[in-house]
Amino acid sequence: MTGAGPDPRPRMTEAGGLAGARCEACGYAVAFPRPRCPRCRGELAPAEFGPGGTVWASTVVHVPVPGVEPPFGLAYVDLDDDGPRVLVHTGGEAPLPVGARAELAAPDSLGNLRAR
Repeated sequence: MTGAGPDPRPRMTEAGGLAGARCEACGYAVAFPRPRCPRCRGELAPAEFGPGGTVWASTVVHVPVPGVEPPFGLAYVDLDDDGPRVLVHTGGEAPLPVGARAELAAPDSLGNLRAR
């Protein structure tokens, strides 16, 4: 491998939402730039999602990961306005309840998307 490509993680907008895209043909939402819609191969248009969403699943990780001290939480959040589902880091030693409301927060020092 000759080097790392662009960072594939979702990016936040200045307003605190997620900078993603929506398919102009089928309406499918994606959390990061792609050349075409992964569902129908249609054209994608820039869109902003969130910053709020609903927790779909959550867990607490107790295994050390480079740069992150355990325990730390992870959650999948379905962003509002039919936005994409994104993986976020969460604080605390207990998982967020499924169905709870969450809001995107500034990325951590490693660039990981966070929610509170």
